[in-house]
Amino acid sequence: MIYTITFNPALDCTFYSNTIALGELNRISRTQVSAGGKGINVSILLCNLGIENTALGFIGGFTGNEIKRQLNAINCKTDFVEVDGDSRINVKINADTRTELNAEGPTITPAQFDEFMKKLEKVSDGDYVVLSGSVPKGLGSDVYGKILSLLSSKKVNTIVDTSGDALKEALEYQPFLVKPNRHELGELFDVEIESSEDVIKYASFLQDVGAQNVLVSLDKDGAILLDENGVSHKVVAPEISQVNTVGAGDSMIGGFIASYMQDADYDLALKYASACGTATASMEGIATADVIHVYL
Repeated sequence: MIYTITFNPALDCTFYSNTIALGELNRISRTQVSAGGKGINVSILLCNLGIENTALGFIGGFTGNEIKRQLNAINCKTDFVEVDGDSRINVKINADTRTELNAEGPTITPAQFDEFMKKLEKVSDGDYVVLSGSVPKGLGSDVYGKILSLLSSKKVNTIVDTSGDALKEALEYQPFLVKPNRHELGELFDVEIESSEDVIKYASFLQDVGAQNVLVSLDKDGAILLDENGVSHKVVAPEISQVNTVGAGDSMIGGFIASYMQDADYDLALKYASACGTATASMEGIATADVIHVYL
């Protein structure tokens, strides 16, 4: 089973317009409202591929109910903890430039976090658990470590997609896969990542301190995977007219898991991950199987 964890889910409300003038009345040509959050994006990608998974995390209020409804509508299993207050609404404005306004989200109480941790007791050997995204109010910066510590007693494949101190803390628990982008990798070591050799060099440093596999997304330049055997794999992304930047990295994670679970082949998993990320970037919303197939 695959479990995704989204600490701070959202409804992403995207407004489309030719131009936006601040301080004036603007007419919106089209609006799209969709369930969002990094782990939820992974769950949606997997469901679009027909792969069973369960979305975990915290939801609240009318927005939380809509997030759950949208996921259930695509046959995605959910097991959220209900919290006080409303799950956040993020505003995305697609005009001549793209603007994003991300809300803060509800506060998580210690009792609600304890309830969430009990749900993780169902995770079994061989399962995959995806931890990604920002940490809401009420949860300390050590939340990744707490979850990984709980799972460390089992043979669980943990995938971590975060940055900064949260990523550093996660490495202690030897996650199966970490997925920084080029900027996040450089930020960890206070350097500029300028070449493939730089990516491999600093990805190997992450392996030295615990990561088994390191997948570094390079935006239009593709991605590089340094696998647990020290072998590097690179894929070049095809040229596309980019429509959407939201969820492309999350789609890569979903694609990587989907392929690796079937073939246990790192080269194939990277290629499939890239196809999923590219497909999402080329369309509105998270990629569907038919669009992914175009980029394989």
